[in-house]
Amino acid sequence: MAKAIVRELACRGCGRFHLVARNGDANQVFARELEESYGAAVSTQQTDLLADGSLNPIRRPEVGDFDLYLITAGSLGEAELARDDAAEAMRILAANVGGLIPWITAIATPERLARPGRLWVFSSVAADRGRPSNYHYGAAKAALTALCEGVLLRCHGKPFAVRIIKAGFMATPMTVGKAPPALCASPESVARDLLHRPNRRGIEYMPCWWSPLMLLIRLLPAQIASKL
Repeated sequence: MAKAIVRELACRGCGRFHLVARNGDANQVFARELEESYGAAVSTQQTDLLADGSLNPIRRPEVGDFDLYLITAGSLGEAELARDDAAEAMRILAANVGGLIPWITAIATPERLARPGRLWVFSSVAADRGRPSNYHYGAAKAALTALCEGVLLRCHGKPFAVRIIKAGFMATPMTVGKAPPALCASPESVARDLLHRPNRRGIEYMPCWWSPLMLLIRLLPAQIASKL
């Protein structure tokens, strides 16, 4: 998802990027693509959100000064394993919220929020209601949404804009074999939709038809929701 958004930004003339990823080699390959195809200035950084989510030691990432901070990190993990294995449950929480807290904290300083800028964070429709099939992932995304909503409200009246994207299924490696292809949106289409209205702030569903669908799911009685 991040690659599609960054490519779309590069196509629209953005010329400076700092790419943070777990896979350093893949990150370097993508950086070279941006440099060669778009003439962009690109720096890279490797990080592991499992380590970033550890409380010992607590570290403060260097985030730099950018017009847009984009966070798309996430992991479904092994939902069935997490039901009985607390270590896997904690890995899911670290990958989806715990490991992101140091980064969001480093971005959302009083000094940075006082100036124009944007923070776009990808959450998930799974945050809207607990499901027996992946409740650790849903809980992590719900926590991430609440955290970012707090930053969003903190920015009320300020020039810094926070945008929380509750994404449905995407055609990415994370969902291969785990989501119906007919319900999977392409990252490219989502990137275009996001950049069609780049100044939006607040919580939004992507694609937009997930909004009425999730309203219906939130209203389902427990006996039906238990089968999701």
